[in-house]
Amino acid sequence: VNDLLPYLRENKTELIASLREGKYKPAPVKRVEIPKPNGGVRKLGIPTVVDRMVQQVVAQILTPIFERVFSDNSFGFRPHRGAHDAIAKVV
Repeated sequence: VNDLLPYLRENKTELIASLREGKYKPAPVKRVEIPKPNGGVRKLGIPTVVDRMVQQVVAQILTPIFERVFSDNSFGFRPHRGAHDAIAKVV
């Protein structure tokens, strides 16, 4: 994370060009297994910091566009909405 700003200063032009041209390829996700109390494992994928930043940029641009067309009864994976809000609406 600390190296992101220097990386972007050095590679900004190439990164933006690859995004605009549709040639951006995210790096492979690091796979980590987290032990569960019952003995199993939960698999977790960790993207690179640059890939996570790109994901966040896309989300910040697309969320306001699509938020307007979602049903008022939709609560999954939406800002400021969750399971408790869905239950309250049903009640």
